[in-house]
Amino acid sequence: MTTTTTATAPSSRTYTSLAAAWIPLAALCLAFFVEMVDNTLLSIALPTIGRDLGGGTTSLQWVTGAYSLTFGGLLLTAGSVADRFGRRRVLLMGLAAFGSLSLLVLAVTSTGELIALRAALGIAAAAMAPITNSLVFRLFDDKTLRMRAMTVMIVVGMAGFVLGPVLGGTALAHVRWEWLLVVNAPIALIACIGVRFGVPADRPDGLTKDRLDLPGAALSIATIGLACWSLTSGVDHGWLSGVTVASIIGAIVAGAAFVWHERRSAAPMLDLRLFSNGAVRGAAIAQAGTSIAMASVMFGLILHFQYAYGWSPVKAGLANLPIIVTMLVATPLSEWLASRFGHRVACLIGAACLAGSLAGLSWGVSHGYAVIAVSMVVMTIGLRTVMTICAVALVDAMPANRTSIGAALNDTAQEVGTSFGTAVVGTLIAALVTAQLPTGTWSSGLVDSFFHGERITYAVLAVIVGLIAGGGALTLTNSRSTDEHGS
Repeated sequence: MTTTTTATAPSSRTYTSLAAAWIPLAALCLAFFVEMVDNTLLSIALPTIGRDLGGGTTSLQWVTGAYSLTFGGLLLTAGSVADRFGRRRVLLMGLAAFGSLSLLVLAVTSTGELIALRAALGIAAAAMAPITNSLVFRLFDDKTLRMRAMTVMIVVGMAGFVLGPVLGGTALAHVRWEWLLVVNAPIALIACIGVRFGVPADRPDGLTKDRLDLPGAALSIATIGLACWSLTSGVDHGWLSGVTVASIIGAIVAGAAFVWHERRSAAPMLDLRLFSNGAVRGAAIAQAGTSIAMASVMFGLILHFQYAYGWSPVKAGLANLPIIVTMLVATPLSEWLASRFGHRVACLIGAACLAGSLAGLSWGVSHGYAVIAVSMVVMTIGLRTVMTICAVALVDAMPANRTSIGAALNDTAQEVGTSFGTAVVGTLIAALVTAQLPTGTWSSGLVDSFFHGERITYAVLAVIVGLIAGGGALTLTNSRSTDEHGS
């Protein structure tokens, strides 16, 4: 079994300020940025890819879906491997694979080859995501600096996610779509250099010596992969279709087998007893709630701006800038909430902001962009507060030799929440408006119908997000620091 040493054990080298740690922090942020921007970067190029490679609608959906599926399914496994063989080592391998694979896009001649390449990139990204968060946490002993470093990481990651379509749309005006992936190679190389020379190697006593839980890894991949696939399949094929029902049943069976195996394993990949800690359990639940809100707003408003308003992809992407700006300027407010009221109350306030912003969108989608922008700001304050507190609390509550699996659990909760939020918006819009959104100028009747569908969709999501994020926040402690494991 794992040791009970807390995650605050000092690393072999720590920094006393963000400025002193600028090289490793910049390298880790760059690695996180490239993996997050790759989630959305190609979405804007799908029509161009379809024309060049001759892909149909289903194959083009898998150009983006293959990345998300392998990425989400392998997060826990990658975190478990890193806690055994070294976090920096696994991150460097992931960066090298990510950069090298990106260059292979120049040899792609069909959508099938591109889908396979995107799946491979998702595997490499899974080896990067939880480790970047775990390593940035270990750069500092001071809890306030950890909080601020995690804030920087979250802002950079969300910037990549939101700016993907903007950067992609701008680039497509000047270069071929393949260069959207080729550019990953030099970015990964720069990140590799910064990590290699700025991030200290793991100390042996900071790693677990337990053997790798291969059955647990296989079952976790099957559970998360089938769960994410079933949400996508429900939107694409219908919730009562054979493939969707089969994937849901498969996810449930694999999940039950995973729990059964982990409870009986002498060296589990994920020690389920950790969930008896309210910080671990509540942070994971609340993180899923934040991602449901973020994904549903991002996906829903892309449709809103481009279809109902008729805006260009670049203009629609720029319309999301209130999210980035608020992420940057909301830091003092979120830190004040945590220090003044404690984690539980601060996250409850954040959950209220998330639910309130979705309720505001439910009313505001038919009242112009200004109302939508205000709702974005309120949502981002909630995101900024809940995501940062919960990310730090979850990793800090893990044993010292399992911080990567803690970060992977955080990322997995977010990935599942992202898939769920996108699926809810897609399903409700399809059911309430139309399964096939027409291109070109919309009639006033179709716009009104779309607004009606959005109002119901965001009202439903306000309730879902409020219950999930608020319920998770209730199990956190009233700590006014980031030391959640002291509960």
